[in-house]
Amino acid sequence: MNNCIFCKIIKGEIPSKKLYEDDEMLAFWDIDPQAPYHFLVVPKKHVADISALGEADDKLAGKILRLGARLVKENGGGDFRVICNNGATAGQEVFHMHVHFLGGRRLGSFA
Repeated sequence: MNNCIFCKIIKGEIPSKKLYEDDEMLAFWDIDPQAPYHFLVVPKKHVADISALGEADDKLAGKILRLGARLVKENGGGDFRVICNNGATAGQEVFHMHVHFLGGRRLGSFA
């Protein structure tokens, strides 16, 4: 996608503070962290949101969660929150599927 900020980060056109990268995934620290640690795991394949995942993406979706949990552990985290907004009314701002991992302090409850 030409105007997708995450596609541009993946291509290296926009800098990021990378935490992990392989052929399928990129993880980087959030530029506006909402907790002591807050990073995103993004598939390199452009998928607009969770609803756009197909059955062929099952392994990719699982890898995102496993990778995020591993990166939390490797970076000294304990308990953590996982957030993946799906659609504009749910708070999704970048329409390239991504998962936030946050922790390092007590996080408030959702109402």
